[in-house]
Amino acid sequence: MDILLRLLTGIGSILLLTSPGFSPIGIKPDVSKNAKPALWVVKDADTTVYLFGTIHVLKPDVRWFQGPVKKAFDRSGTLVLEVVTPDRASVAASTARLALDPDGPPLSQKLDPATRARYLALLGNVGLAPEQLEPFQPWFAAISLSVAPLEKLGYRPDAGVEDVLKRAAAKSAKRVEALEGMEEQLGFFASLPEPVQLAFLKATIKDAEKAETEIGRMVKEWSAGHPAALADDMNDSLKDMPEIADTLLYQRNKRWARWIDTRMAKPGTVFLAVGAGHLAGKGSVLDELAAKGLRVRRVE
Repeated sequence: MDILLRLLTGIGSILLLTSPGFSPIGIKPDVSKNAKPALWVVKDADTTVYLFGTIHVLKPDVRWFQGPVKKAFDRSGTLVLEVVTPDRASVAASTARLALDPDGPPLSQKLDPATRARYLALLGNVGLAPEQLEPFQPWFAAISLSVAPLEKLGYRPDAGVEDVLKRAAAKSAKRVEALEGMEEQLGFFASLPEPVQLAFLKATIKDAEKAETEIGRMVKEWSAGHPAALADDMNDSLKDMPEIADTLLYQRNKRWARWIDTRMAKPGTVFLAVGAGHLAGKGSVLDELAAKGLRVRRVE
């Protein structure tokens, strides 16, 4: 399973803040790399909802906030994200409450010997001490080991789409809303049975060496506005872990489509930005909206 693709296109950026591998910094673009990611719109006589797929971490030289995307954002009175990130102290408190495993054995003891050896080697490669993750549940270690290597490759959460949009919304005094709460997102993982969490961690360890290749391909597909290519990658990744796919993707797509359907009864213009994986492939938010009779149009 391509864990990296799932995390960076299908899970809120708040999870990146829970990882010990990231600490936000200020960023100034150096080299321009123009991107043209996909944008859709659903509208009726008095309501417009723009749908934009995000990547939660990017390199600072990727330029995407321009053209039709910027025009749609500027026309919107409200920005809607998967989650609105609270302060780091709140994130840390919720993470401790939902990710720690105070009654279980140390995390490394839950792994078979071969997996444990690869796990400890990966920790060393990304600069994490084993004791940092020992008291945590497997899902938290999987998140940490998925995103920690990306900093070395130049990817930053504060260059990711959500952070750029939040800064722009604050500058233009737009209203910002969330589809989910912080603890709700963390709870998606915490509620997974431990065997599923361990399978998630093992897949993460297995995929770690492919991080640079996988994220490079994903960003290229997103930048070129090729959601079908993203969908092909994702559909292949989902077949191995149906429990995770249902929890993180399909059930959330259904809820978000219901939210949009309800929102169409209220006048105004909304810019809704969620992980690009939710807007691609079978069972996507777009599919769910079409099933409700709403016409979704690609903005060229």
